[in-house]
Amino acid sequence: MSHESSQPVRPAAAPLKVSYVPGVTPGKWISRWNERQGRSLEAQQVDEAAVLEELAAGRADLVFLRIPEDGFQRPEGLHAIPLYREQPVVAAPKDHPVAAFEELALADLAGENVMDPADLGSVAMGLEVVASGVGLLILPMSVARIHSRRDIIARPVQDAPGTRIAVAWREDSEDPDVEEFIGIVRGRTANSSRQPSAQAEPGKKARRGSSAGERSGQGSAGKTQSGSKPGRGKAAPGKQARPGKAAGTKPPRRRPGKAR
Repeated sequence: MSHESSQPVRPAAAPLKVSYVPGVTPGKWISRWNERQGRSLEAQQVDEAAVLEELAAGRADLVFLRIPEDGFQRPEGLHAIPLYREQPVVAAPKDHPVAAFEELALADLAGENVMDPADLGSVAMGLEVVASGVGLLILPMSVARIHSRRDIIARPVQDAPGTRIAVAWREDSEDPDVEEFIGIVRGRTANSSRQPSAQAEPGKKARRGSSAGERSGQGSAGKTQSGSKPGRGKAAPGKQARPGKAAGTKPPRRRPGKAR
């Protein structure tokens, strides 16, 4: 006579839940998590206005959110770590004078109707207004790429107020995997993981993770996701260089509207 085991079956741990705003690409961190951990992970994109509610309602264990570059007030009851700066760009109709430049300063936009995305309901609606020629829009480069359109161009604005991407989680969280995921985001390697499951990887060599504060693939603190360095932009081939750049001198900056 066979006897079934009387040992209780241990239920599988619920997935670690991560929410992120548009423009964030958490794939690198998720891949590293899957390489090192046995617990599954679920990630979903949510609207910026709803991201903190994901934490409050328990629908997410961690969130990636967009915060102002300066003056951010951490919400009560949350931990938050700024990760990298996003490059601001100006969106304009493709036939607008700013299209002649590869990068601009805020002074180059003097006299233009620069609209606030918050007043336009959504980025998509804001870009519809831009395409109609009513005004310009300043927004993060990563968001502009998501909403790329043939009738709109985007140019970096090097001295515009920027935004940062931060990772946040509840202060009362007692889940050790939350801390483990934060470690991955911050560049902790498998060998330095605090959990044995991350260190026991037969046949795999732990790959040194690039810190979110060190590499600009996901950006780095004090750096941007833009491929150019501030103040060193060049005019695109066949386009006019920003005054004072090509000749190595600094004459008064010409507004884009006067570019020929």
